[in-house]
Amino acid sequence: MVSEASGWYARLDQTCSDRAEQIRCWLDFWEASTISGTPIAASLPNSWPTLPAGLLTDPGAVLDRLLSRFEAVSDGRSPKGAYSTPSRLIGSILADELASGGPSKKREAPPTLSLSAIPPGFRDYAERLNMEATATSGTDDYNDSSDTTASGVPLPFADPSCGAGVVASQLIRLHSQRIAHLSEDQRCSDTLKLIEGLQLMDSSDIAVEASRRRILITLGKAGLVDLSGDSRNQMIGRSEAQMILESSVVQGDPLLGEWPWNERPRLLVSRPPWIRIKDRFRGHENGSVLRKRLSSKLRNALGSDGSLRFSALRGNVNMYRLFLERSIQLVRNGGRLRMVVPDSLLREKSSVPLRKLLVDGNNWFSTWSFPDSQRVFPGVTQGVAVVGLEIGGDTSTMSSYGPLTVDEISHNSGLSRGSPCLDLERGTWSSWTDATWAVPRMPKDAYDRMRVVDAIGRLADKPRLSEAGNWLNPDGNSVRVRVGEIDQSAWSDCIEDWNHEEGGVPFIRSAHFMSIDGEVRLHHPSFEEDIEEDAIQRSQSLWVGESNNSVGPRIACQAILNSNDNRRLHWAVIPEGCVLSNSVNFLEFSEEVSEAILNRGGGSLILGLEWLCKVMNSEDLEIWSRAWGANNNVNNYEIESLPFPVPEDELAFSI
Repeated sequence: MVSEASGWYARLDQTCSDRAEQIRCWLDFWEASTISGTPIAASLPNSWPTLPAGLLTDPGAVLDRLLSRFEAVSDGRSPKGAYSTPSRLIGSILADELASGGPSKKREAPPTLSLSAIPPGFRDYAERLNMEATATSGTDDYNDSSDTTASGVPLPFADPSCGAGVVASQLIRLHSQRIAHLSEDQRCSDTLKLIEGLQLMDSSDIAVEASRRRILITLGKAGLVDLSGDSRNQMIGRSEAQMILESSVVQGDPLLGEWPWNERPRLLVSRPPWIRIKDRFRGHENGSVLRKRLSSKLRNALGSDGSLRFSALRGNVNMYRLFLERSIQLVRNGGRLRMVVPDSLLREKSSVPLRKLLVDGNNWFSTWSFPDSQRVFPGVTQGVAVVGLEIGGDTSTMSSYGPLTVDEISHNSGLSRGSPCLDLERGTWSSWTDATWAVPRMPKDAYDRMRVVDAIGRLADKPRLSEAGNWLNPDGNSVRVRVGEIDQSAWSDCIEDWNHEEGGVPFIRSAHFMSIDGEVRLHHPSFEEDIEEDAIQRSQSLWVGESNNSVGPRIACQAILNSNDNRRLHWAVIPEGCVLSNSVNFLEFSEEVSEAILNRGGGSLILGLEWLCKVMNSEDLEIWSRAWGANNNVNNYEIESLPFPVPEDELAFSI
């Protein structure tokens, strides 16, 4: 379906190369089909390519994709890598948040039917029952003066990166379902209150235009706005709705500019852009200048009190981090925030300042985690997290839901009751992470989850590998983690496939570390003659450039994970004279530590390093690494922060 849809967009580019015009035309066709009550495919002109079946039922998803392609090209990126936010995910977040204004596991929701547990023929009926249960639960008598709509939406409601209006459209869909029991006058009044209470912003003019029209079309489809003209049958008139949306959906820069509304939002839901500053303006002639200028402005931006607006800037900054920090500043004390972000936020070192900001002075109450394999964004392999935050207050317990599947979310009921959850209590959580507030990656199986918690508990209070004073280096000569000496890209002319008849030395890269029959081994043709001729281990395994043959034996670990292997850490002894790729990390010891390892091996450094490999390849350290690994690379900082437990038979061992 993804490839079929991609082909349609490519054919559309041939018909209409102006991507802004594609967006405006699509909105025209969508509105015409809504007014006439016919499928959108019937409204498309003959010059447009035939709409594939996968795009027939969700015009909003097409609009989101068209806008993301437009923005990608305007940045100089390829439209092939553009993706849109799934409306189902946004709908589930809103349904969960508006169920009771609290974390999903602490509410008493009305009973609903699991659509996956019943035959397909009965699912439409079950979905209607679920909608009715959601709409009638917790509904008070209509109150026009309340700052919350009858549908349960706290106002003002904000989205500082509204894009093509996917959040607002899902909010209106949920709103229309929940006010179906009201009178016509009450529905009209409550909907006016909702759209007047919206605070939507985007830096793109075309995005603001698309968002306003999408909201209008969504309201028209729900029977709340008369798209044909002035109001009739107690519906809101088109001109009145348009006038309100001009004030509720505005163009501006939420990161560097001021928030244009006087009243601060009570609820903010958003999926900000996931793009690094260094990837902006790639296609511009002076892109480097524009990137430096933007980075300087963001780093020096000041808040209303004169302090720096962004305190969590670190490393190669991704824009979503800035939107998250800015959103915390925008929402009023006691208000709530739900934001869709990459799950790398939960564990990567560069996000430590931002995680501390979530915990200190705020109530980080929940996180939803979807692993890469779920492909929450169609066609994109990227782990996804949904952060739930209450501004102000105190974080005592954070409920981490995951690993989740796309089948566990519903745009009508939120998150499935049976979703796996780990409650991270502040004291234990701080101890586990040394107050960096990383969120562990957990397995699905209940028994495996228990093993992870037990292993973390055993290791959390142990000294870290790079800390001075651990059992291997009590005199303070800390172990260093280094990257292999050869950059494969820069020195490709000196790297060849294995041929034992030619000169050269073994070249070791990540692919040579393998777990075979439960044992970690260095799988290289220099040391194993039975490797098949077409095996990847023979490719690029010979170094024919200059080398320092005086390099002694080392203990090393692969830095890039092999997707075919179940282990994350593969420690092996590298014999003397080998050259290491930059896809390999190795440990560097002081003379005192090397002497201690030599003594442990009975005078043999190789035996001492093999003993140390067994310690580093232990089951507990493997579990720890999997739980706290940020991505598919074993980074230096991850190795440096590994707990270094004293082996049971080495309690008396010291330098």
